[in-house]
Amino acid sequence: MTSAPPSSERSDSEYCNLFGTDGIRGRVGQYPVTPETCLQIAWLVGQFIKEQGGRRVLIGKDTRISGYLLESVLEAGFISAGIDVGLLGVMPTPGVAFLTRSMDADLGVAISASHNPYQDNGFKFFDHEGLKLSDSTEAQIERMMGRELETVDASELGKASRPRTARDEYISFCIESVRGRLDINGVQIVLDCAHGAMYSIAPEVFGELGAKVETIGTEPDGLNINHNCGSTHAERLRKEVVSRGAALGIAFDGDGDRVVLVDETGELLDGDHILYCLAKARQLAKSDFGGVVGTVMTNLGLEIALDELGIPFYRADVGDRNVHNKMSELGWRLGGENSGHIVCQQETTTGDGIVSALQVLLACQKNGWSLRDIVHDLKLFPQKLVNVSVVDSLKAAACSAVNRALALLAPSDLDRHRIVVRPSGTESVVRVLVEGENPGSVDRIAQHCARAISSVV
Repeated sequence: MTSAPPSSERSDSEYCNLFGTDGIRGRVGQYPVTPETCLQIAWLVGQFIKEQGGRRVLIGKDTRISGYLLESVLEAGFISAGIDVGLLGVMPTPGVAFLTRSMDADLGVAISASHNPYQDNGFKFFDHEGLKLSDSTEAQIERMMGRELETVDASELGKASRPRTARDEYISFCIESVRGRLDINGVQIVLDCAHGAMYSIAPEVFGELGAKVETIGTEPDGLNINHNCGSTHAERLRKEVVSRGAALGIAFDGDGDRVVLVDETGELLDGDHILYCLAKARQLAKSDFGGVVGTVMTNLGLEIALDELGIPFYRADVGDRNVHNKMSELGWRLGGENSGHIVCQQETTTGDGIVSALQVLLACQKNGWSLRDIVHDLKLFPQKLVNVSVVDSLKAAACSAVNRALALLAPSDLDRHRIVVRPSGTESVVRVLVEGENPGSVDRIAQHCARAISSVV
């Protein structure tokens, strides 16, 4: 493993990419996810909080084995800066956001690498309102990275505690979002919790609401989070729903901010289906939600379907924070990504897998829909997403290579397809998305672009 050299040996420009599209993330043991760097980050964020008049931070984590290490390091960094720490233990990222707001903390930190494998980890930060930090706040923190860590006087050190009611408060919040309106008593539901932060909370929520709950992905060992399970690998859930004769299946990712659903026949409903369902239901209820914010990765079929309903649609950059920022700018209250990261701003402040799933079930029940109806009503275009592994320094070169490759295609090919090439903000890959009416040509163009990237890697 390698780590960054001491801060005195690093130039200011080397800190400019500390934050990605969703907080800080990377391979454990490599910059910036090293004990020494994370200690400095916590101390610096603590300094920032104090300068804003704050004093208290909440820390939650998913089930990765490295969470123990990073939780301890963050705790030490905040306490050394004179900040009190509330340790939430294993807690879904949306739970951290909710509790930061409900417990009147100044900052919430979720230790997680979301849907990434266990070797990765990182931090998602929430302000006192349960919102992701703004670009300007992240830039301020990055500019502070050159400061030398100085522990406050012993009389001013922060204290650590474990809020005993935190888990119950978050569960109650999820249940109260639909209590008295949603009846799933006796409904057989299979939950796939990705061996992640939802492994004990989601079954309790749906059980309390009366569902007959069956589970997979609820035996975390620190190493199996997201491994062939969860929202990014729903194949097993699809088979389990059919073989068990369940009414539906619900899959979360490792930290619980994403969700996808499976109908009784094993058909998958991704984030685009969820947005379509919720937007249509809100329109029928005459709810003033404005419109829907998607991303450049949103399927063209959803855009067309919303247009046919007269619902405004806007594409933001990838990342739930970008979606939320555009929602705030437009004054809209619904948005998300096809990965299943849905922001239902009428219910909560960030992507919440449980809340989103409950809202879909509520919309279906109220309008007499089945999940199968949603699959049939929304006609999605064939898409091919290819991830090509690169090192960070080659991301820009890889994108340039794709642009050159696209220039070799016939104009008629480009006219009939939507092509998106972007470096990932959370993994060392370049993502190529190709969309069109013909699956064969979609696959051909995607592989053409992938080969172009491989040629420079």
